Amino acid sequence: MNEQTTPREVNLPIRDLYLEEKLDSLPNKPGVYQFKNGEGRVIYVGKAQNLRSRVRQYFQKSRAADPKLDALVPKIADVELVVTDNEVEALILEANLIKKFKPRYNVVLKDDKSYPFIVITNEPFPRVFVTRKKIGSGSRYFGPYTDVKTMRFALKTVRDIFMIRSCNYDLTEESIRAGKFKLCLDYHIKKCEGPCEGLVTKEHYAGMISQVAQVLKGKTDSLVESLESEMARLAENMKFEDAAGIRDRIKALTVYTERQKIVAPKEIDRDIWGLIIRNDDACGVMFKVRDGKIVGNQHFYLTNVEGTNESEVMETLIERFYLESEDIPSELVLSAGVEASEVVQSWLEERRTGKVSIEIPKAGDKAKLVGMVKNNAQFWIDELEVQRLKRGDYIPNSVKSLQRDLRMKIPPRRIECFDISNIQGSDAVASMVVFVDGKPRKSEYRKFKIKTVTGPDDFASMQEVVGRRYSRLLEENQPMPDLIMVDGGKGQLSSALEVLRKIGIESTPIIGLAKRLEEVFVPGQPEALLIPRTSSGLRLLQQIRDEAHRFAITYHRAVRAKRILRTELDLIKGIGKARATELLEAFGSVQGVKFATEEQLSEIVGSKIAQKIKEHFEEESQAASTPKS
Repeated sequence: MNEQTTPREVNLPIRDLYLEEKLDSLPNKPGVYQFKNGEGRVIYVGKAQNLRSRVRQYFQKSRAADPKLDALVPKIADVELVVTDNEVEALILEANLIKKFKPRYNVVLKDDKSYPFIVITNEPFPRVFVTRKKIGSGSRYFGPYTDVKTMRFALKTVRDIFMIRSCNYDLTEESIRAGKFKLCLDYHIKKCEGPCEGLVTKEHYAGMISQVAQVLKGKTDSLVESLESEMARLAENMKFEDAAGIRDRIKALTVYTERQKIVAPKEIDRDIWGLIIRNDDACGVMFKVRDGKIVGNQHFYLTNVEGTNESEVMETLIERFYLESEDIPSELVLSAGVEASEVVQSWLEERRTGKVSIEIPKAGDKAKLVGMVKNNAQFWIDELEVQRLKRGDYIPNSVKSLQRDLRMKIPPRRIECFDISNIQGSDAVASMVVFVDGKPRKSEYRKFKIKTVTGPDDFASMQEVVGRRYSRLLEENQPMPDLIMVDGGKGQLSSALEVLRKIGIESTPIIGLAKRLEEVFVPGQPEALLIPRTSSGLRLLQQIRDEAHRFAITYHRAVRAKRILRTELDLIKGIGKARATELLEAFGSVQGVKFATEEQLSEIVGSKIAQKIKEHFEEESQAASTPKS
């Protein structure tokens, strides 16, 4: 056996000889692989151009660190392969297996089973209705629709314009000749042409259904042109009543298309995709452009995306949507590339039986449209969070991720963070910010002036404010936060921990976040915790630390500015801190005091002090204007 292919290269987390042998005998062919855990459950499905090369990469010692793979690989107990003839077959099989098994470590399209379609049935006289199940019977499906209002409007439009039968009769040539069915009310109110009694030919009905399909595809411009030609022909042949019926259809189609926004030249058909990823969730939005007009839009939620790059999520979205949809345009405009772009393009062209281009615009009109679609995706992912919060049982993924990172027993839903701010020990202040379920709770922020510490001693200052905060909570019998956080490394953490123990708080978790290397320190461990840079938990800690720092700096600047202003007013005889504060509150600044009239000043501090203030600023102005020798 060649040295390169020996199992010694493989760093298996599970010492399973059976698995080692499988890895050593993998074929150099395209296909799909399924990773299974010890219980035989499929936990990941992937595709590969070369199964041997791709699967063995998961177990190599040299593999780059990846939080998702680091969690997946130790759970792999078995691998099952399906060899395919090419990568396109592998792509289709992978998408179907992910849909079937919903593996724990794959990106999953949420609630896709509930999305409805409009179906045109494969019958001599087809019906048009809504369904949630696709059956391979030759019927044509349009959708899936995520917006039920859009779907119902499209269905109402075709039913208003075209005389489609609404009955469930099994209409065959034999049943019609035998006279099994009778005309219903729809025929008498001119909603149906009576195929059940043979009053309309199969060919005429099929032509009408072809026009219905054009409307559902959004191809209304070409349909209107065809109807206008038909109307003119009927008028020439003196069939004015039939021509009037066509005219009414054209009017209804015009009303339908007027609701659609023109965004491209008339002949353009394209789907525009935008993707937003937030923690473990993602939202993809697609705007459908047909004949240069936006004829509809749909949104889809995906989950289990944390640690997955944007290209892989976009590929999953594209594959899963077009696996179901039969309406594939000539252009796809995306906000991000797809992993296997050539394979995806070949697959789409195969399904469309025509050329398909995939574009990721960086500038121009298409980029603006992608931006609009991404804004819609942003709205829908915000809406997802709002709905979860309304249910009351929602814990953001960043909070759950932080719980895992810090190995906490309960999720840190309430976090309080402290930061110290001073310049060379002067005007020392501290801030405390509060985050609840990953969001700032600004009404509960607190500011502290350092009272007992002289000089630049951040450790002692941290002890003072932490002690003051939690002594008060104990006195008032208030609940403790789920996590206390200090801005700084081991020194600040030790100082805070010491004072907490002094006041009798032992069980509340506390951490320190050092700025320089974004290191997280916990009590009792000399080294920082190894938290992946991509962790949403670490990003939450950074956000909280930055907010505490901002709040402390803002307060420090305000205190320092106030001290400097007061000092200038204190130079005037007869003005103490109380009067200086009154003047600043009344006139807004020292400049306001300087330019106030003597009468205005008298109303605040009396005439004698007002006169002294005016004399002081006049002397100051004269000194400033006197040239230096």
